[in-house]
Parts: sequence; structure tokens; C-alpha cells
Amino acid sequence: MKVATLTTNKGDIRLELFDDKTPKTVANFEKLANDGFYDGLSFHRVIDDFM
Repeated sequence: MKVATLTTNKGDIRLELFDDKTPKTVANFEKLANDGFYDGLSFHRVIDDFM
């Protein structure tokens, strides 16, 4: 399992990436993240105490 960290102005969010079960999805996410695709994006929906 790989781990990614999203850094936000409200704190960090730790993501567990299950590359053994979803290798293509994890590889795609890693490429987009490393290319800066997610930099500066806003969360379009925030639900208090959802998770």
C-alpha cells in the first residue's frame, strides 16, 4: 500500500492507495499529482464530520 498526503489550508489529509488492488487507478493518480494537476484545486463539497 502506498500513501499520499494532501496538504490543505485546513490541515493534511492522508490517503491510503491500494496499488495491489487498483494499480492503474493509483498509477493515474500518482501521475496527475506529480504533474501538478491537483495543485490549487478547491474542494467543491465539504461535509462537516462526514469522515
